[in-house]
Amino acid sequence: MLGFVDCETTGLEDRDVICSLALLVQDDERMEIDYDLVDEGVKIPPAASAINNITNEMIRSKPPLKKAKTFQKLCELVEKNATIVAHNLPFEAQMLQKSGIDISTDAIDTLRCTRHLIPDLESYSLNFLRYEMRLYKKEAPMVEKLALNGFALCPHEARSDAIITKLLLDELLELAPLEKLKELSYKPVLLQKFEFGKYAGRYIEEISLSDRGYLAWMASLADIDEDMRYTLEYYL
Repeated sequence: MLGFVDCETTGLEDRDVICSLALLVQDDERMEIDYDLVDEGVKIPPAASAINNITNEMIRSKPPLKKAKTFQKLCELVEKNATIVAHNLPFEAQMLQKSGIDISTDAIDTLRCTRHLIPDLESYSLNFLRYEMRLYKKEAPMVEKLALNGFALCPHEARSDAIITKLLLDELLELAPLEKLKELSYKPVLLQKFEFGKYAGRYIEEISLSDRGYLAWMASLADIDEDMRYTLEYYL
């Protein structure tokens, strides 16, 4: 059984919490999706609303995360040792850990797996991969199968991102079996290119020879992901 998880949050700081959660469940007999807006008592700033389109008015009177049906179903999946799949697993796991649930064991990180199996892309954001890998061509049948009539997928909407993550996993399974994807999810990636910053699109090895100070500066930042840190330390 697979559980595709995506959450939207009030921001990226330590104080921030989940404000929406989607869970797409797939097994041999069914595929269904659940979704909840939740109120964890932290206001959503305009900067976060501008990304996820969730406002404070929308979550007012919504239940806290632990009382939401979607969260409870996720807890049941974890108890059943289902394989949890997420794009950028460390972030999703970190946010859910605040509510006492650990999804990081025997899970699949489609972000890291894609970096391993399809190197040299310009970006590995979920929305970029949606178009780079033509996943959008398979969205309509998926929306129909999930009985989400009239639902239009858009970036940073938890149901949308859970669906795209499922379609991405289907593509990755053409390149490696499920057990291999689990293995790759916990193996650091030596990144090829910078995805952001003044050297976006440039090869990291090239910049390590011409501007080593830039790599050292980036390595000093606290908010870079595990693979970028691994790569910077490798070249430094």
